[in-house]
Amino acid sequence: MKPPAMHLAELNIAHLRAPVDSPEMAEFVAQLEPINAVADTAPGFVWRLKESESDPTATVVHEYGDHLLINFSVWESLEALWNYTYRSEHLAVLRRRREWFLRMMEPYMVMWWVPAGEIPTLAEGMRRLERLKAEGPGPEAFTFKDSYASSEAVSLPAAAEARK
Repeated sequence: MKPPAMHLAELNIAHLRAPVDSPEMAEFVAQLEPINAVADTAPGFVWRLKESESDPTATVVHEYGDHLLINFSVWESLEALWNYTYRSEHLAVLRRRREWFLRMMEPYMVMWWVPAGEIPTLAEGMRRLERLKAEGPGPEAFTFKDSYASSEAVSLPAAAEARK
């Protein structure tokens, strides 16, 4: 039996240096709409969590912490996400992250494979991030530096259960 097609889920969090509506964050907020548009049209982009369908500058800030910005998306492949992150206009914003976000001493980004067409929940993403912090990288929760192929995720018991 042919394994199911897999997509890459990605969650990253950042602690803002100031409230999102403060003058200190204005330049970052001004870049949200154009950078989100780059993501939305990037080859291999599937989905991203949006705070508002009508306001492209709305940020996803949740009950997980004060001034916590959440970026949560699904991509067709690791390469597609890499290309958006490091080979698009996004890189210029990424290089300036220290101006807007506090430095984190623990993992703040996690990736994992999901069956194509499945949109994971934010709660699942936060659990994957906690797993990465507690256990280090593995097929269930990994980073660009320590990535795993989708075939490794498909062989996991949980993936087999999801296919039933």
